[in-house]
Amino acid sequence: MTTRTTTSPEGRTAGPAVRLGVDIGGTKTAVALFDERDAALARARAATPAAEGAAAVVAGVLELAARVLAEPAAAGTRLSGIGVGTAGVVAPDGRTVAAATEALPGWAGTPLAALLEDALGAPTTVLGDVQAFLSGELAAGAALGARSAVAVMAGTGIGGAIAVEGAVVRGGHGAAGHIGHVPVAAAEGHRCPCGAWGHVEAVASGPAMTALLRRERAHAAARDLRAVSAAAADGDAAARTVLRLGGGALGAALAGVVSTLDPDVVVLSGGVLEAGPWYEDALRAELASRALPLLRGTRVVRAALGADAVLLGAVSRAAVE
Repeated sequence: MTTRTTTSPEGRTAGPAVRLGVDIGGTKTAVALFDERDAALARARAATPAAEGAAAVVAGVLELAARVLAEPAAAGTRLSGIGVGTAGVVAPDGRTVAAATEALPGWAGTPLAALLEDALGAPTTVLGDVQAFLSGELAAGAALGARSAVAVMAGTGIGGAIAVEGAVVRGGHGAAGHIGHVPVAAAEGHRCPCGAWGHVEAVASGPAMTALLRRERAHAAARDLRAVSAAAADGDAAARTVLRLGGGALGAALAGVVSTLDPDVVVLSGGVLEAGPWYEDALRAELASRALPLLRGTRVVRAALGADAVLLGAVSRAAVE
């Protein structure tokens, strides 16, 4: 890898190297400045101005970057690289957003790496947010030491990523690991937010399970997954059935991925896992029963890094790409 001297917005060209990690989601954007030992020196976050379009989102990132670079902990440092994890699909070259959902209107086609390089003067690489998450767990979290891994993030949607030989796979179109769009029998007749039918996200995400519970007259007013979780905790059979259906469907999808990839570990994360034991128990049971018999003992673990996984994973890739 060729080393090049970079200049920060303040003109710094000498001093200890630091890297900027960026996590862009549909509702919030976070940044952190890391030293060479991956210790966070400064952090900042703000709401993502998604409705204002791509230019506003990039401007928000630059404002947060300026804030952390102005922190006393950053004094005398030089910005050597930028790593970004973003919602959407990133092109295989790690430069441009190839596709995005309505959560970030106008985000598709944004030349994100070039825009940040022009503004901040440091080489930049961009990953999908779940790809960055898995990179972080490989570097310092639940998948540390694994040569191959699968990650799934279950929340508003179902995101995923895969790693082979210790590195996250981008895929021919940048979409490798999109586990939420694996067809499963339990989702037949259900429309996925991507527009296709029968994808696991259509029954296993938080909004999907909330919509399923609302079909029950007694739960027509359920607003979100918290209502599903609360009903299940109170012993409601319909709520528990919905959670088991969603978890089991995701377990079936993962069984196919595990049987194809034979990973060292499967890493689970996302807010849906906090809805009670019914979802995760069904996921694990269905994965174990449907995977190739030889692989039924594949290790399945919770993520270890929390909110830092995307930031740390993004900068870990920035150091090698």
